[in-house]
Amino acid sequence: MNPEFTTLKVLLKRRIDLISDHAFRDLDAPGHLAALQQISELISKEHLRLRPLLSGRLAHFLQQASYSKALEYLDEN
Repeated sequence: MNPEFTTLKVLLKRRIDLISDHAFRDLDAPGHLAALQQISELISKEHLRLRPLLSGRLAHFLQQASYSKALEYLDEN
């Protein structure tokens, strides 16, 4: 994997972990939503920064917010 993608990979993992953190969501729904919005914004910024380096397939996954598929792609390539 290109080391340029390390931050993107960390952000994608963090978002997936947040989505599955039902305890956080149940305890503090507004805080959970705010955390999801923040991580999504960081992913968007990283997507824009990396745009020239992205393969067509990875760019597609990020544009469609298919973050699990994007992470899987990064893990495999």
